[in-house]
Amino acid sequence: MPGRVRQWPWDEYPQKNINDEDFRKAKEAIIREHGAEALRKSWIEVCGRLSLITEDISVNGNKLIPIVPADIVLEEGFSPEVEQRIRETGCVVVRGVIPEPTARQLYSDLKQYVSDNRSQIKGWPEESPSMLQLYNSPTQHAVRSHPNQLRLQCLLNELWHDHTERTSSEPLVYLDGVRDRPPQQPFLGLGPHVDAGSLSRWLDPAYRRSYSAVFGGKSGEWDCWDLSVRQDAVQDLFKAPAHSSVFRAFQGWTALTPSGPHRGSILLYPNVSAVMAYVLLRPFFCPPEDPMEVMDASKWSFDETGCSFPGTMKDQSQRLSRTSHPHLRLEECLVHVPEIMPGDTVWWHSDVCHAVDPEHEGSENASVVYVAACPTTPTTKEYVKQQLADTLAGFQPKDANGDLKESMLAGYQGHASLSEEARKAFGYYL
Repeated sequence: MPGRVRQWPWDEYPQKNINDEDFRKAKEAIIREHGAEALRKSWIEVCGRLSLITEDISVNGNKLIPIVPADIVLEEGFSPEVEQRIRETGCVVVRGVIPEPTARQLYSDLKQYVSDNRSQIKGWPEESPSMLQLYNSPTQHAVRSHPNQLRLQCLLNELWHDHTERTSSEPLVYLDGVRDRPPQQPFLGLGPHVDAGSLSRWLDPAYRRSYSAVFGGKSGEWDCWDLSVRQDAVQDLFKAPAHSSVFRAFQGWTALTPSGPHRGSILLYPNVSAVMAYVLLRPFFCPPEDPMEVMDASKWSFDETGCSFPGTMKDQSQRLSRTSHPHLRLEECLVHVPEIMPGDTVWWHSDVCHAVDPEHEGSENASVVYVAACPTTPTTKEYVKQQLADTLAGFQPKDANGDLKESMLAGYQGHASLSEEARKAFGYYL
């Protein structure tokens, strides 16, 4: 069916015990606080919800992903209907955030910039370096600082709420990389995964407290849009390039070139609350021995003493697979975003499962600038202040873990063209 992976190309994550004290400590703490009965109750409830959700996705595919034009959203905000769909799916495509001619010119500028500095700019994966470790190019700053971009990020941040009033929907800019993937280049480096930490979700006390309704037998009451506790979560408990230091209400990218299904795009799982609840509960249950009973949640046994966290690695984002998370029916429910044009944007909640398209059968490069929507939180303010100091000194941001002094690159412009609004988002007045 259009919009899905034709042949599953990614790794599977089997059920196996991990001999690691951090994993064991995380599991024991949750069982001690919430108990087996509450965890079982949530497991049955979540798997029941997933049976309906997966059926809906298998029928409707990427038609479930809301698509809205930027001019209307920026003028009127999200309509109640669209807002509800975003809250359910955890994702949205906003078209024309940057005018297409502008986006195409920015891509041309990026190509020239990279060409002029090719010997100094690194990329990954090593065998096909399309994810460029570049953070301060003129193209990236132009995309991040565009007034439409900043206004849209504020609207996205407003979908979250915080009763502590320690945060604000005013966006702060988090420097991330850029992708420029040529045609016919396979990419298997980012299969189905969820960012914002992996084991940290279970081990960090504030992080797991933000999911307490899931662990406490009230999974249907979990509010995945509540920032009150989550703002204090340490998602990079284990420092690694895969983990960001700041909270991203929505991850996202802005297209510089056209893309689409099987043409170097992205796949999303259009549900946030049930999928994440299932991922969180999965380490507490073992599958039945009979493969025919795997989809019957009641046949799974509570695993109190074992220590299996399928797809969880300290230095990587949380991975998912068909065998490790069968109730997600990933083969049917991980769907491509629709056709994308230069200047369009794609956004997904920080708990949404996603994957980079393993195929690129198009005729031109698929290029995007990674731009997230980051609300103002105490942690993000501190990071952005340091990020700005690093940029002004010519260096890459801390999370990049890079050693390139970008200010020495040919054509480097820094923040010379930033508006006052953009300077605020870049941290000049913190």
